[in-house]
Amino acid sequence: MLLISIQIIVCLILISLILLQAKGTGLGTTFGGQSQAYHSKRGVEKVVFYSTVIAGVLFVIISLLNFRL
Repeated sequence: MLLISIQIIVCLILISLILLQAKGTGLGTTFGGQSQAYHSKRGVEKVVFYSTVIAGVLFVIISLLNFRL
């Protein structure tokens, strides 16, 4: 039961992090910044990106553990 609760929490975090990333734009343009053809991830955008990757990996690991149990 605890593992399922953790999986639901990680799932909700993952969904919110994915929704924070506007498709084709950075966080700067989402909040009124200028658009560029190419830009590197900086600041909050970089943190959100890496947090999304970590949450995705955690979700897969917890799902596999739930499948085993």
